[in-house]
Amino acid sequence: MAYVFRLRQWELRQLSAVHRVSKPTRAEKARRLGYKAIQGVSIFRVRIRCGGRKRRLHKGIVHGKPRNQGVNEQKHFRNLRSIAEERVGRRCGNLRLLNSYWVAEDGSYKCFRGQTGLTHSSKFAAIRAALERPPRSTGH
Repeated sequence: MAYVFRLRQWELRQLSAVHRVSKPTRAEKARRLGYKAIQGVSIFRVRIRCGGRKRRLHKGIVHGKPRNQGVNEQKHFRNLRSIAEERVGRRCGNLRLLNSYWVAEDGSYKCFRGQTGLTHSSKFAAIRAALERPPRSTGH
């Protein structure tokens, strides 16, 4: 299985960072998340670079207290999956992102799969209603 993952990751590295795919690699996961092979549903694969972020500084110079001197080991506030979802949403402005899930990863990249669909399609009425509903209060 590790060999299959290694081959798949090599193939994903050769493609562009955000690209459309014809069918899901993990069909059972896609179906659990609401995927249907019908018109109006498309699948996009996104590749995100792993690792910490670097603080943008001129010549790497930080003027301030020693506690703020860090340059290389900055942590991002959002997780990589949410960044991947944002990139798919930017790429497909007229579609609504329904779900996303992990596909593969190696030392440099993580790949996610995002499912998009037309919002006016009657097949996704329940999903659309859940997306447009305001979040439930937790009682606090």
